[in-house]
Amino acid sequence: MKQKDLVELQTGESINHYFILAKIEERSTKNGKPFLNLELRDKSMVVSAKVWDGFQDFVKSAEAGKIVKVVGQMEEYNNTPQVRVNSIRLVNENDKVSTNDFMPKSSRNFETMVKELETRIDAIKNTDLKTLVKKILSGDKYEKYKQVPAGKAWHHAYIHGLLEHTLEIIRICDLMSDIHPEINRDLLACGAILHDFGKTEELNFETNFDYTDKGKLLGHIVIAAMEIEKAADTIKDFPSQLKEQLLHLVLSHQGKLEQASPVVPKTLEAVALYHADELSAKTNAYKNAIKLDENKDGNWTRFQQLAGTALYIPEKEDSENQQTLFDN
Repeated sequence: MKQKDLVELQTGESINHYFILAKIEERSTKNGKPFLNLELRDKSMVVSAKVWDGFQDFVKSAEAGKIVKVVGQMEEYNNTPQVRVNSIRLVNENDKVSTNDFMPKSSRNFETMVKELETRIDAIKNTDLKTLVKKILSGDKYEKYKQVPAGKAWHHAYIHGLLEHTLEIIRICDLMSDIHPEINRDLLACGAILHDFGKTEELNFETNFDYTDKGKLLGHIVIAAMEIEKAADTIKDFPSQLKEQLLHLVLSHQGKLEQASPVVPKTLEAVALYHADELSAKTNAYKNAIKLDENKDGNWTRFQQLAGTALYIPEKEDSENQQTLFDN
């Protein structure tokens, strides 16, 4: 498609674009005037949008996940980009667009990441843990694991995002195991690989990123723990203490009870995994927030609600001097 990405559009710029309809809801102003509150997605970002008039026929057949054609203008509301929609319609076969045109993907090479993961799994020396990981990461579940984003919006929120996030954590955990030989390297590696496995069932990602009913009811931590328990029980004489320590890694990896971890980290491996997860997630989130605002005036992003602050945008370096660490 020959259209600008959302992230490239400036305030006041006209829009005549295709998007995925990420969210749609009918609302009313304080005066009782109805309007549509939307979220529009392309591969670069998600932006809120408002439709004030002429949407009665559209709303009858519109739903999240469908592709729409929008004519309007880029605005800013409360220091946040927003689209004012003049007209909107669902696409048809003559538009020649598909959901793949709008889904963000990891910038890392997919085949390289898969090879890196499988090499790391093969390096696990403990046969019980290696068997467990290979049993869980098999068939359709493994295919989903390689495709699913690591989050809906905050970090690694793109196709292959969980795979990229996991590989970052594995590298950090291996470094910590080099520094602290008291750490059980195999156990920590397995925790890194499986800690977010539940996101394969928690998130929908075919046409939009959103939570499934199962994800809302159970959450990815519980889903992963259930999968580990079930798989371990099929492996003859799987050590019960080893299973409990691995489950503890998964259950505590978000670090705090108020962050949805059922327990706090209580082992060396658990505290290492928690901080590795935090480092990977927040670095990615901050990097992407800076990238979204790097073309705006000034050296600061807009206020980031989840970070609790605006972020500093450094001067751009010569791109020819930049190197991609992971793929070199």
